[in-house]
Amino acid sequence: KDSLAYLEQVRQHLARLPSIDPNTRTLLVCGYPNVGKSSFMNKITRADVDVQPYAFTTKSLFVGHMDYKYLRWQVIDTPGILDHPLENRNTIEMQSITALAHLRCAVMYFIDLSERCGYSIKEQVSLFHSIKPLFVNKPVLLVVNKIDAMKIEDISAEDRTLLDNIVDNDKVEMLGMSCYTEEGVMNVKQTACDRLLQSRVDAKMKGHKINDILNKIHLTQPAPRDDNPRLPFIPAAAENRPKYDSKDPNRPKLERDLEAENGGAGVFNVDLKKRYLLEDPEWKYDVIPEIWEGKNVADFIDADIQEQLDELEREEERLEAEGFYKSEEEEMDSEDEALEATANAITEHNRLTRIEARLKTTKNRPTLPKTAMKRNVSEMSDHLENLGLDSTEARARSRGVKRARSVSRGESIARTASMARPETSVVRDRTMSGVRNVKQKLESEKVRKLAQRTPNLFAKRGESDRAVQTKMPKHLFSNKRGNGKTDWR
Repeated sequence: KDSLAYLEQVRQHLARLPSIDPNTRTLLVCGYPNVGKSSFMNKITRADVDVQPYAFTTKSLFVGHMDYKYLRWQVIDTPGILDHPLENRNTIEMQSITALAHLRCAVMYFIDLSERCGYSIKEQVSLFHSIKPLFVNKPVLLVVNKIDAMKIEDISAEDRTLLDNIVDNDKVEMLGMSCYTEEGVMNVKQTACDRLLQSRVDAKMKGHKINDILNKIHLTQPAPRDDNPRLPFIPAAAENRPKYDSKDPNRPKLERDLEAENGGAGVFNVDLKKRYLLEDPEWKYDVIPEIWEGKNVADFIDADIQEQLDELEREEERLEAEGFYKSEEEEMDSEDEALEATANAITEHNRLTRIEARLKTTKNRPTLPKTAMKRNVSEMSDHLENLGLDSTEARARSRGVKRARSVSRGESIARTASMARPETSVVRDRTMSGVRNVKQKLESEKVRKLAQRTPNLFAKRGESDRAVQTKMPKHLFSNKRGNGKTDWR
């Protein structure tokens, strides 16, 4: 149980570790606590590391990412390191030591000249020398932070000597910046990235891989025909050509000058034919013939067509003025008048017939109100008497006559028998139902056959047809040969 519990703690700790890519371009920030490492990381990356005024705010490795020269970079913020022997360092400090030892990166060692971090410049320089063996084969930058509180020029001569010794002896570049005012932050970032890129290129050039690449590159050179040197030839006109001067009145005119003289942009059109190299310079602006179907279109164009059209129009105007196109009105006789009257009457009748049929088939017709439609027998009889007609027959029809059950039953049986179809009745042709005549029936048959043409192309298979798409599904018949069935095909 104890071993499993320990493994669970290790698993949780590994899950909390940041995802560090050991092969990508990496900037590693290290130094004493409270010197501004996390503030610098928040400025140049998209990370959000907690910044507090007390020591050891950062207790683990934090990774931030940024872009520079279209490349992806990772910046690692390490916990603060104290200057004491390796065996006395705790787990938090050992994370920084491990990162410095195992990662290929550019090391940025931060120093606080204002000593607000709680450590003197001498102690910070001493820590640099104690972890300097971890900087082997890595570009190192000495970053002086918080220059808004203390500039490099304002420190004492003794402290300045300590910094100069690091720069001179260890070949380290010293840069100043302030995360509070953001002065020099971008300069430090660009310098560190450029140093790392250059060191990566130098490492590749020193290896054996560059020799393998050079062996694959071959530059072909022409074999010398003789020992005569062949120098580049420059024409005399090009060599003696004077340099173009826009203020020289005798300078050669450019297309820009021609454009300004001829109306400017949008008005001036470039002459593309003036540099044509032809046998006769007068041919430059000749019209290029248009060829269609192997024949020149210009051969079929009459040059005097416009004059001929104008002459025809003038002749037409003269004939119209003389009254050449005027014709006498034809006089109609009695038969023509009768025929025209009959045609007009037929036309009017057809128009009224169409209007009447439209009113019958549509609901948009005037209807009588219910009060006008409701009439009783007395009102109808009074109306008939006013017209001078006898109303007794109308009254007799309005009276209801009661029938006995036997009578009504007998009448219903007789009516049912009369409604039965006799045997001699003619059987109707159901193919003619819904059509007016045989011609309309033939047209409907034609339309029906045309609509069935597409299903016929697909073997008359419709939605209701029963069909088995796959005769033998592979998952049911593969590798299931019976006894004596040895032919796999």
